[in-house]
Amino acid sequence: MGSAIENDLLEDFSHIEGSLLYLVDPAETRGTTEIDEPLPDPSQWPGRSRRYTISIRDGRPIIAELSQDKQGFVLVRHQTAVSNFYDEAEVRAVYYPEVERLLKQATGATKILVFAHDVRSARQAREKGVREPVAAVHNDYTIKSGPQHVRELLEPGEAEERLKNRFAEINVWRPIRGPVQGTPLAVCDSRSIAPKDLVPTDLKHEVYMVAFNPRHRWFYFPGMETNEVLLIKGFDSMKDGRARFTAHAAFEDPAASSSAPGRESIEARALVFYG
Repeated sequence: MGSAIENDLLEDFSHIEGSLLYLVDPAETRGTTEIDEPLPDPSQWPGRSRRYTISIRDGRPIIAELSQDKQGFVLVRHQTAVSNFYDEAEVRAVYYPEVERLLKQATGATKILVFAHDVRSARQAREKGVREPVAAVHNDYTIKSGPQHVRELLEPGEAEERLKNRFAEINVWRPIRGPVQGTPLAVCDSRSIAPKDLVPTDLKHEVYMVAFNPRHRWFYFPGMETNEVLLIKGFDSMKDGRARFTAHAAFEDPAASSSAPGRESIEARALVFYG
């Protein structure tokens, strides 16, 4: 199975056909009606977009072979003591330490700093002011904003020392209610992303929007439960060929029932220091 991944021989993998929202260069939009404008995403990121139908493969058969340094994401089991993820105080007091312990075990890092989280729910976005799932294909950090986070979150002296060594930024994505049926998360094999596909977009912090490339290899994990988490590497300071950026996006599962409950999830963001 591992050789199948390495050689891109993925035709036999179980998959669905999903619609993903990619950034489009404005020059490509002239004279076409295939453009969704403005970007139909509640984060209101700038740019124009187009939906592409993509084969999104079931990642469960290859869980044991996934690596953050190769594909850029892994799925692990993790129990939590949090009773209400909509209670920010409880999340910070209980979940942040849980995520820190999880990432230390998963990465072997010397220091973990969990610095933010977002709760997402299409059903409760208007009721509770939480965010909806992000439909646009994106990566949360860039070569500029990765180090910028370190400098903003640590004292100047420590920040400069930490930046001399390897560090990474990892998103920990977890369902609040399971199994996930509507609007699961798709993740892109980092090795299939070309540098030209990543388009820096300056919001409060610069993120990468992503241009379409037919070589992108997409995966998802159907029916994720609340004791499963995706560790998604959004930035790695190493430039030795390992995964540095992992594009991801929400999508509508065409196999899901029309009565399937909307997805509810939390993503915690952490700085991971190796030296």
